[in-house]
This record gives sequence, structure tokens and C-alpha cells, in this order.
Amino acid sequence: MRVYVVDNGGQWTHREWRVLKYLDVETKIIPNTTPLETLEVDALVLSGGSPHVAVEGSRMGENGTYLDKAEFPILGICAGFQFMCAHFGGAITPAQRPEFGKATLVVDDEDDLFRGLPKEFVVWESHNDEVTAVPEGFKVLAHSENCPVEAVRKADRPLYGVQFHPEVENTEHGYDIFRNFLKVVEEWRH
Repeated sequence: MRVYVVDNGGQWTHREWRVLKYLDVETKIIPNTTPLETLEVDALVLSGGSPHVAVEGSRMGENGTYLDKAEFPILGICAGFQFMCAHFGGAITPAQRPEFGKATLVVDDEDDLFRGLPKEFVVWESHNDEVTAVPEGFKVLAHSENCPVEAVRKADRPLYGVQFHPEVENTEHGYDIFRNFLKVVEEWRH
């Protein structure tokens, strides 16, 4: 299985790559300017990033093309998630209470990403902006006390997004979230 991490300038992009390596996935980090037609992958992870997606979406490179045209699963993390929601017509605004550090995630719909995981667990946050309106055709999978949209899935395609950082040690069950995403990728391949 080949899953590449799209580098959007996030501080933990290498950590996402390392988790995939640990899970025995063929992976590498690619610039967000990489043309889709040059990618021979089974899935992409859209990394977090330094840009404030609400006001600097142009710094997200080819992410929009990947979301529009890719015929494989995509997982957006933090800025990658925010961009996904904004790209499909959702709203991103500065968070009323920006989150940095631990938060308790409440799973509203386990869907694929949270299958077999507890209803509540600790996740690691690092964001100034947040999704305040989910795009049409997406469903909310989880929330936290300060952030009403912590995870989403597009109903008719395997597009997933999480606001928190499953790739860091401080997030409980982070590797399990990646494993669940890889199960989706495996199913999609067959």
C-alpha cells in the first residue's frame, strides 16, 4: 500500500510520515505543488500547515485538485481538514477559543475512522481557526467542548478530516485512527 503525505508546512508532517512508516505503509512526504497525474498512490494524507486556511487558502497548493479529482481515499489533518471543508463550501473562521494542548474528543458517529474506539478520549489540538459550517454532503463524526466540528466524512466518497493531531503521542488511539483509515484504503483498492 502506498500513502503519501502532502506537505502543507505543518510542524508535524514528518510525524505523520513516521506513523505511516511504522504501520508498514510505503510512504513519503511530497510538496503540495505535486501534480496529481504524477502520483501513483492508494491514498493521500493532507498534512496540517502553518497557513491560516481561512485567509491563506492559496498556500495550500494542489490540495483542491486532489480533493476534486482523486479517485482514492484522502485524510485531511488540521489545516488539511479545514481546507477540505472550505473547498467544498463549508465555513472556516478564527476559533472563539483557539485550542493548543489536550482536549477530550467525543465521538458522535464512529463511521470508519473511529470504529472500535472509545466514545471519548484525549486528543492533541493546535489550531487558531475552526470549521464553523460543514459542507453539504459531509457528516460530523466528533466534537470537543470548545470545537463543534472535530472530525468529518464526505458521505459519497472516502474523504475524511480531523481537526486534532492523531500523529502525535499525546493523542490517545492516534495510531488506531490511522489503522482505521488504512482499512478504508485497503477496501477501496479491492
